Amino acid sequence: MNIIDAPSPNFDARGANIDTVILHYTGMQTGAEALARLQSAEARVSAHYLVEENGDVYHLVDERMRAWHAGVSSWKSEGDINARSIGIEIVNPGHEWGYRDFPDVQIASVMELLKDIRTRHNIRPARVLGHSDVAPRRKEDPGEKFPWGRLAKEGLAIAPYEGSAEAGLSVSYEDALTALYEIGYDAPKGDHGAALLAFQRRFCPESLGQGFDPRTKAALIETQKMLP
Repeated sequence: MNIIDAPSPNFDARGANIDTVILHYTGMQTGAEALARLQSAEARVSAHYLVEENGDVYHLVDERMRAWHAGVSSWKSEGDINARSIGIEIVNPGHEWGYRDFPDVQIASVMELLKDIRTRHNIRPARVLGHSDVAPRRKEDPGEKFPWGRLAKEGLAIAPYEGSAEAGLSVSYEDALTALYEIGYDAPKGDHGAALLAFQRRFCPESLGQGFDPRTKAALIETQKMLP
């Protein structure tokens, strides 16, 4: 893993212990464009790391400081995700500019970086999250193409659901909605649509946009067991 210093001025004091990693995609046309924005004082956004498509890793903000990457966000009803998290931007044009698969060399660097971060911080696989998980009304990244299963095989994240849709046939709407909230999503009754889409992107992309279909219900109940 090649780490390149690329300091950003956009950070402040943490005020909380680190227990979470948030994965993003850059959502810009090039990695160079994304890096320039993360280093721009006028932009007032940053991350701790940026991982290029060729596997290079740029270090922007010291982990001891609070980078400005998650914005208005929450998980398990806790806000200020920036204060407790390390943010990793992963170069990909995203849904707006031609969303594409993440290169193997890039994901290899992401996994190596996560392993390195875990030598310094007690971050459980259940606390490695996507930006859309913590900000479902605003964000879609890192999106349904991100290979969460590869991270899970290395013990770095919770795996997507790989069971049958039939397992969800007996799950009620109420139980599925309760699971969505208890997993950690901001999903109040009557305003859960964005959270459900975020869950599907992360845990059952085959059902993206299909509402509480049987596969989604099964995935919700299984994921609830794995995300205490």
